[in-house]
Amino acid sequence: MAQSEKRTSQRMDGQKGFTLLEVIFAVSILTIGILAVASMQGTAIWGNARAMDVTDATSLAGDRIEKLAALPYDSTDLEDKDGDGTSGLDQTGFDNNPDTKADADYGVALQTARGKSYSLYWNVAVDAAKSGTKTINVMVVWKDHGKEKQLSMRHIKPNV
Repeated sequence: MAQSEKRTSQRMDGQKGFTLLEVIFAVSILTIGILAVASMQGTAIWGNARAMDVTDATSLAGDRIEKLAALPYDSTDLEDKDGDGTSGLDQTGFDNNPDTKADADYGVALQTARGKSYSLYWNVAVDAAKSGTKTINVMVVWKDHGKEKQLSMRHIKPNV
């Protein structure tokens, strides 16, 4: 019987394998790694959604600038309606008051792209950059999770 106990202990001492503590440690490291990858994936999805909104807004603004640039220099859509002479576009409201600088001369509300609504505004300033030019500023405004976002583009149209 002593010989049988000796053989059993020899087998136990010679066995190769992992202890329970080593397995728990390895699983913990694996879990932390998987959680980090999952968090990174969520951030990437969020970033892609925001980038898609900016891409849509850029496309709408570029399209509007192309349409306005194709118009004749003396077109009614290229007039400084409120006569403020300011080329910026800081406010989207139009109050027809030259004292309110940089408000929109024109606006097109609710352009839709991918189910999201965008509002387009543009302001025209005559001879702001140089004599014989019109500066067109286009602003696209949209809501993202309750916060207002905006994108602006500028084009200078010469009188040729």
